[in-house]
Amino acid sequence: MGITRRDFLMRVGQAGGYSAAFLTMQAMGLTPARAEKALPLAVAPGTGKGVKVVILGGGISGLVAAYEMKALGYECTLLEARERPGGRNWSVRGGDKVVFTDGTSQACEFETGHYQNVGPARLPSVHSTILGYCRKLGVQLEVEVNTSRSSFLQNDAANGGKPVVQRQVVNDTRGHVSELLAKCIGKGALDQDLTSEDRDRTLSFLRIYGSLDEAGKYNGSEDAGYVKTPGAGDENGVLSQPIDMHTLLDENFWDGILFEETFEMQATMFQPVGGMDRIPYAFAKALGDTIQFASPVTEIRKTANGVRIGYTHAGAPKSIDADYCVCGMPLTMLKKIPNDFNFHFKKIISECTYAAAYKIAWESRRFWEQDYNIYGGLEFLNTGCSPVWFPSAGLFSPRGVLVSGYGFDSTPEFDRLSLEGKFAESRRSIERLHPGHGRELEKPLYVGWHRIPYNEGSWIATYGPNEISYPGPLGPGYETLIAPDGPIYFVGDHVSHILGWQEGAALSSLRAVQMISDRVRLGRG
Repeated sequence: MGITRRDFLMRVGQAGGYSAAFLTMQAMGLTPARAEKALPLAVAPGTGKGVKVVILGGGISGLVAAYEMKALGYECTLLEARERPGGRNWSVRGGDKVVFTDGTSQACEFETGHYQNVGPARLPSVHSTILGYCRKLGVQLEVEVNTSRSSFLQNDAANGGKPVVQRQVVNDTRGHVSELLAKCIGKGALDQDLTSEDRDRTLSFLRIYGSLDEAGKYNGSEDAGYVKTPGAGDENGVLSQPIDMHTLLDENFWDGILFEETFEMQATMFQPVGGMDRIPYAFAKALGDTIQFASPVTEIRKTANGVRIGYTHAGAPKSIDADYCVCGMPLTMLKKIPNDFNFHFKKIISECTYAAAYKIAWESRRFWEQDYNIYGGLEFLNTGCSPVWFPSAGLFSPRGVLVSGYGFDSTPEFDRLSLEGKFAESRRSIERLHPGHGRELEKPLYVGWHRIPYNEGSWIATYGPNEISYPGPLGPGYETLIAPDGPIYFVGDHVSHILGWQEGAALSSLRAVQMISDRVRLGRG
């Protein structure tokens, strides 16, 4: 019996996790092999003069749309439900409150200068559009350490549940695989595929790549680390004993060692100095009173001349008429707002689902740096709250904020846990990796995006009941949303091929600005 592409990808994802599924889809040509480079807007200065646009949502997509359209002369109003810009781009600091849709409230008690990016927390170097806005707006950036070979990987079913150092897993795997391949070549198993010259060159390469001895055996290497590091005099150092191939073949290790191979996760990564929200606040400063905060949308209607948007401000109902609407609101919110979207748009909005990503952050002594030589990067577990994510800011300072659990509240068991129960699970993950250090965790903070007002989800998961979950090929639902519904244009990462990233949100807005400007130009003859 045959297997569908969808079933195959789902099985790959179940076996190897997100990274394995993503890499497989890239190999099958189902996702872009590289980020789309933003092209300059082909719009004449002053194109927007006399044209009124209302922008819904002050996330990155809405901010980019407002910034570009204002520069082109459009009369812009941006309505944002919150009293801050950024949407999911949110950095929480001491004194801030996290309030859920059910009224549950947490007060952040981090020390002055500490913060946690509870939404996006890294900027890939291949995301040239959002990095370009950082340069243009004067947002200072620093390197985000996305991976560390000193970090740990832990699997309850491997090595007796004891964590192993990532550098050893990576290099021992490379050594064992190189030895096996060298044996195959030596026995003539690849004679039909390799010329005599290629055979010799491949064996020479494997000796270097896999640290093989002259007999083609892997006995460990300095790349995999030491039990005792070299010193002065006669202290040569003692190499770590290689992890056996059986242990390494446990598929749950692959999420950790293949994580940085995913295109957007490869070095170099960046982050704004002081918190990711430095980006939306820089946009807000440039836009001034173009943004109306504390103005949740209550109605979206088409008119003979464009759109009419109902909203509230200071407790009073208001409305605004415009020629065009750029809608950057999450589809989870559009489900609840009266509108007269086209039937096909209504159907997608009503049937789509969003992921329920969460982060649990703690303040602590920097035991990861001081006791384990880990500076930034992530650690992975096969159970509990995973991954653990160490901060890249404030290196060598006494204390910092780490994440123990950046995942999905997708299992009913975890989702039903109280805050205290979630914190206990998060603490247990640290104990699995670094026994004894769970007690050093203080001032916990949980942010589950499906519980955050005006979001109720982290990013789109499916565009309908019959469409493959993210990450996956985008189907008819996506194709519908990237077209305008009359005078209404949808923006956000959900109308891009770079789902879940600020780059996708920014590119979607540039596309919408171009489309509206082309329409305005054609309308003027």
